[in-house]
Amino acid sequence: MAVRFQRWIAVLLAVCCLATAAELRAAPSGAVFKAGFAERDITPELGMEVPGGYGKAYARTIHDPCKVRAAVFDDGRSRVALVSVDGGFIFRGVVQAARQAIYEQCGIRPEAVLIGATHSHSAGPLGMVQPGQYDDAAPLVRTLAYEKSSCADAKYLEHVRRQIVAAVCQADQGRATSRCGLGKGIEDKVAFNRRQRMKNGLTYTHAGQGNPDILGYAGPADPEVGVLGSWDGAGKLQGAIVNFACHATTNPGGISANYIYYLEQTIRGSFGPQAIVLFFPGDSGDVTQVDNLSPYANPPGERWAQIVGGRVGAEAVKVLLSMERGPLAPVDARSKLLRIARRVPRPDRVRQCLELVKKEPKEVGATEWAFAKEIVLLDALLAHSPRAEVEVQAIQVGAAVFLASPGELFCEYQLQQKARSPFPMTFCVSVANDFVGYVPTDEALGPHGGGYETRLTSVSNLEVGAGRRIVETALELARQMTPGTLPVPAKAPPFRQPWPYGDVSAELQ
Repeated sequence: MAVRFQRWIAVLLAVCCLATAAELRAAPSGAVFKAGFAERDITPELGMEVPGGYGKAYARTIHDPCKVRAAVFDDGRSRVALVSVDGGFIFRGVVQAARQAIYEQCGIRPEAVLIGATHSHSAGPLGMVQPGQYDDAAPLVRTLAYEKSSCADAKYLEHVRRQIVAAVCQADQGRATSRCGLGKGIEDKVAFNRRQRMKNGLTYTHAGQGNPDILGYAGPADPEVGVLGSWDGAGKLQGAIVNFACHATTNPGGISANYIYYLEQTIRGSFGPQAIVLFFPGDSGDVTQVDNLSPYANPPGERWAQIVGGRVGAEAVKVLLSMERGPLAPVDARSKLLRIARRVPRPDRVRQCLELVKKEPKEVGATEWAFAKEIVLLDALLAHSPRAEVEVQAIQVGAAVFLASPGELFCEYQLQQKARSPFPMTFCVSVANDFVGYVPTDEALGPHGGGYETRLTSVSNLEVGAGRRIVETALELARQMTPGTLPVPAKAPPFRQPWPYGDVSAELQ
């Protein structure tokens, strides 16, 4: 009996030592977990360009404000910052300048700052052609780039950079003791793979509702809604981070954060206007709100934005209401810069495209002309940049890891990362820290692939296999970190007796 008791004590002490070691790794002795949130307005001026296509379009009305939203997490040893920008994309020049200013003003390391775009197709002029990008090119190329393409506005870029820095610094200064939670929900009625397998053996993008040649979806969607919530000492929701894989292309009319606006409204409607809501799109290069296999007419843009944002927001509310709260330590960050070769158009194709762009679009067809223009721009880009710099980043907040890359990866890559990640919660973040266009799977770029996302353009051009390299690098970074523990509810008290109202047999008389 004494031997068994001694063994039991030894096991208990070992468990206690392991738990204590885990706690010491999670945060320094006496450290208090803190979080801060802030937002800034970046609504563009009327008349500015609205990017998202391959030509020029301009803002005529404003539907709702565009914002920069920031969150800073501090485990007493390290700090990380996550920034969500209402825009189609965010390019590396702005990211690097903002990170440097944040480091100088707040001391947060550049690699510990994640800056991601919501990928709203109805926001301000952050791209695609950057100021001065083609200044050294031939006159025809400069005309195609600056006069015929969607262009970033230098004044607006600087405004967004300043607002990113201001939001992070405000969030950092406002750090307060916080109890955070993590959770995931399911919303499977608003996002669909937009690529379809066809009877001819190829894959089309948006093959069209009612098309009798559609065999089925060519890839998956991911219905998971990932959520991180942070509450202050008074029990009010300071802020939330929502991660969901779906293009922001509902376009409610005018300048808009797109469906993200209604997502924010839904969460604030439940928890109050003080809640700052960051949204990060998952790997959704082939996922939108359009269901090409549906027999029903699509709703108008405003209604569609309400449906997508409202349903994703409502699922986030459910998750926030039920998640357990506590410190999310440790926080950590890793980053690695890859150099990935670009796909190169054939010389004869470049020559053909040069002849096409000298004609009017209506003469050769608007689509044909637009993508001929992109081949000419890509050819000019390759002359000085045959490889793209691709930053892969991992940001840890306790039991969650944010795996970020600048591409519009296909959703299949997200499912692979989640399945292989060592973390209980994995948030895949696309269009972050730069923009390198679509990153299709090897299959999509193979003989039975095809579709819009595989077209060669001045921004979408990474070599076959780029997606696999990005995924492996992200997982490599995640494995360098030690996941924290998820907050769990308090255990029920030891059993004493059944409820006296209920511990009876059926009474028939």
